[in-house]
Amino acid sequence: MDLFSQSWTALREAVAELADEDFARRSGCAGWLVRDLVCHLIIDAQDVLITLVTPAASEPTRDAVTYWELVEAPTGDDPLDALTVRLAAAYEEPWLLAFHLDDVGSAAGRAAQLADPAARVATRDQVLTAGEYLRAYVLEWTLHHLDLIAHLPGADGPPDACLALSRALLEEIAGASFPASFSDADALLVGTGRRTPTQAERADLGGLAARLPLVLG
Repeated sequence: MDLFSQSWTALREAVAELADEDFARRSGCAGWLVRDLVCHLIIDAQDVLITLVTPAASEPTRDAVTYWELVEAPTGDDPLDALTVRLAAAYEEPWLLAFHLDDVGSAAGRAAQLADPAARVATRDQVLTAGEYLRAYVLEWTLHHLDLIAHLPGADGPPDACLALSRALLEEIAGASFPASFSDADALLVGTGRRTPTQAERADLGGLAARLPLVLG
């Protein structure tokens, strides 16, 4: 729960520090500008709010690891991705995007702090405890924080503890560990296909290299 708050607060602060021109830069998400990514974060924050007020009576069917599924790499044809780009453009002014994220994002952060970690919630036709759901989102926020700053030299990255947990979650999803020579950020970037491994890194990865990227959905 604490790491959810840390990762979400750090990400929202990073968005708040963007200059207007930064919203037109490329993000680490293929095909998305920073403004498109920020719009996606608004939708994510809405999803968090909806899930935390959607109780479930049945036993949990997923946890923070099995919440994620490995999917095919995006082709750019997904209707939701296209909708996100159109919605982002509709804001016209960058400050409107930043304001909406701060407004909805603050509410999502407060809802997470008030949530009972043991309470069962429903999302995507699955049931999780609120604690496991929020733990899964540490990986989401951390990856998108890396996406946000991908082409913003000097910008602050995600908190170290959130990087470490996200790496651990990704390794559980993969069923394999990344080499100790990889920093947590590099394990996440290379592991999810956000960066191509160097020849030396590919050698260190061994058999795991053939299974990359791990595209989460």
